[in-house]
Amino acid sequence: MNLKNKKIIVTGGAGFLGRHIIQQLIEKEKVLEENISVPRSKTYDLRKLKSVEKLFRDFNADIVIHLATTAAGIGHNKEHPAELYLDTLLMGTYMMEQARLNNVKKFVAVGSAIAYPASAPIPLEEKDFWDGLPEKTLAPFGLATRILAVQAQAYRQQYGFNAIYIIPANIYGPGDSLDPEKSHVIPSAIMRIDTAIRNGMDRIEAWGSGNASREFLYIKDAARGIIAALKTYNGSEPVNLSSGMEITMKDLYNKISRLMDYRGIIIWNVAKPEGQLRRCMNGSKAREEFDFQAKTGFDEGLKSTVEWYLRNIGK
Repeated sequence: MNLKNKKIIVTGGAGFLGRHIIQQLIEKEKVLEENISVPRSKTYDLRKLKSVEKLFRDFNADIVIHLATTAAGIGHNKEHPAELYLDTLLMGTYMMEQARLNNVKKFVAVGSAIAYPASAPIPLEEKDFWDGLPEKTLAPFGLATRILAVQAQAYRQQYGFNAIYIIPANIYGPGDSLDPEKSHVIPSAIMRIDTAIRNGMDRIEAWGSGNASREFLYIKDAARGIIAALKTYNGSEPVNLSSGMEITMKDLYNKISRLMDYRGIIIWNVAKPEGQLRRCMNGSKAREEFDFQAKTGFDEGLKSTVEWYLRNIGK
């Protein structure tokens, strides 16, 4: 698919991932800025049907990239399960239905690895996506975002609607959210260590045992993978965007400590939640379907993220 003259709605386009996708659409795909709509919540509350209907009346879209979510770090998700469930369910349902009714050519739903069954073998493979329930503490969001994949398959089967479902690994990089209530694990760790350095603290607390492991995908790679799927992939099954790496939280904190020259002790609070013990994905389907492979190594990406923080925030 040539995107140059397409009109594209990017929900969540003002967020971390959305900004990078829009930048690549403009710079690499030559999409005109005026052909990209980024609905903001003050004007278009995507949880309300009439608001979503208005969005499609106001902007005659060819493509929708649906990124909008209220999900954040494990602490925020644990405190707001009902909001996460309802917001995710309503936004996805209304956006896809109105896209169909308004003859949108392609709908890209960006999901989460949290939607995978807690019992799925590691690394996570698309063939296991439906074989069980998500991890219990994250099930409200996990099931709500999985509904997007269900809706995409049902709409393809009944209406011939071209909706795809992409699952990136944990995204990180310069420009990530630094809201203490909503930040993900990497910016949260950077902020905790920075606070300790500024206050002369010889120890900091981190959640869980430190033995849980996660896979991280650099933001520019994630944006590139989603655009590649938009242009090339037209299948009914979910597709992982994987970096092919996995790291424990202890090793992650140690890497960040070295990059920030912090020599204090990390105290692991096992009373706090840490989610599934392991979560990483098999990326072979994305390589086969649209030739996606992450280009940024984790050490390089993490160094870039810490440098961005120190340059812009930690002054």
